[in-house]
Amino acid sequence: MTLKPRKFNLRLTLILLVIAGLLGGGIYFIVTRATEPTGMGKPGGMGPGGAQPVAASEIKVRDVPIWINAIGTMIPKNLVTVRSRTDGELLKLHFTEGQMVKAGQLLAELDPRAAQVQLAQANGQLARDSAQLKNAQLDLERYRKLLEQDSISRQQVDTQEALVRQYQGTVEVDKGLVAAAKLQLDYTRITAPVAGRIGLRQVDPGNIVKTGDANGIVVIAQVQPITAVFSVPEINLPGVVQALAAKDPVVVEVWDRELRKRLAEGRLLTADNQIDTATGTLKLKAEFRNEDSSLFPNQFVNVRLAAGIARDARVVPGSAVLRGAKGNFVYVIENDKVSAVPVQTGPVEGDNIVVEGKLRPGMQVVTDGADKLRDGAQVKVISAEAREKATAEVPKKRGKRDGGKASTDDKTSTTETQRHREINKQEGKPKEEGKS
Repeated sequence: MTLKPRKFNLRLTLILLVIAGLLGGGIYFIVTRATEPTGMGKPGGMGPGGAQPVAASEIKVRDVPIWINAIGTMIPKNLVTVRSRTDGELLKLHFTEGQMVKAGQLLAELDPRAAQVQLAQANGQLARDSAQLKNAQLDLERYRKLLEQDSISRQQVDTQEALVRQYQGTVEVDKGLVAAAKLQLDYTRITAPVAGRIGLRQVDPGNIVKTGDANGIVVIAQVQPITAVFSVPEINLPGVVQALAAKDPVVVEVWDRELRKRLAEGRLLTADNQIDTATGTLKLKAEFRNEDSSLFPNQFVNVRLAAGIARDARVVPGSAVLRGAKGNFVYVIENDKVSAVPVQTGPVEGDNIVVEGKLRPGMQVVTDGADKLRDGAQVKVISAEAREKATAEVPKKRGKRDGGKASTDDKTSTTETQRHREINKQEGKPKEEGKS
């Protein structure tokens, strides 16, 4: 009876030792696997000798145009609401909505009969008063001859001269009435004051139009040329003033919303005479010929203003510039090692950007693969295509063990997947007849 407890204690001790051994082995396996190198070559990196494969580009020096980006709106050169200058019935329209018209082109006709009657009355009155004037002038000539013969008094001659002057004034008034009547008759034919694109008509034939109508008959927008109004930050004022003072025209480009297509190229016209204190911006106006009518009034556009040229600027791809806690920097490659060099960014030209810092032309900077780099890391420069291929092969390498055997986790995952497939196949088969 005294031996049984000892045997039980011995078994329990052995079981605990086995469990402790298994736990220790598991922990060792997990730790060694977590610290195992995952690169393609030797421990310490993804390449030979632990070097990180990266893509690189040389620092180039060239003149880069300085562009100021802004958001603008297309505005017609002239926007005119065509209104009638006399009251009357609208008889006919001589335009099609949306068409281009020339200055002076006939647009509409009003009923001219009222103006024609007024003109006839004015002409008749002018003829009557002109006849009276002619008769008074003949009498004056007779009176002067009689005065020379001392047959009449001087007072009669003076009275006749005053009557002639009175009739002359009346005739001048009549001529003015005739001119006014002709003008009213001309106003019954409404013409385009400027060249441009016709909008939608605001009134139909048969309606009575008046000079006080707010909407008018139609609106004409002059779009050839057309202008763009946009605002730039106050900090760009010196460059804008310098560009306006230059003899050469300042180039302005307009692009679509996505900045994918350039719509037109024009020139800067002028700047506003004051800065908007609420936004800290200055309004500018540019002009575009718009011969293809690609620009439309009130259209939203992205504007690029050429404010100068950065001479002998150091240019790198935009992907080479990284942002850290202390600002922007690039990784410079020297002797197969990288070093972080702080830079200040400047104008952007396509995919490239101007940088300033302790950089020399011809230096290589990392453009791809910098996400895992540290200052002083060893690298190997390869093409971007080769690096993408190498990066894609890393997961495959991680899943292999020594001798090319699959890891236990991979085997387990494969087995589970196969088991689920078998279950799905069995569930998808129709039940045999006679079986529940």
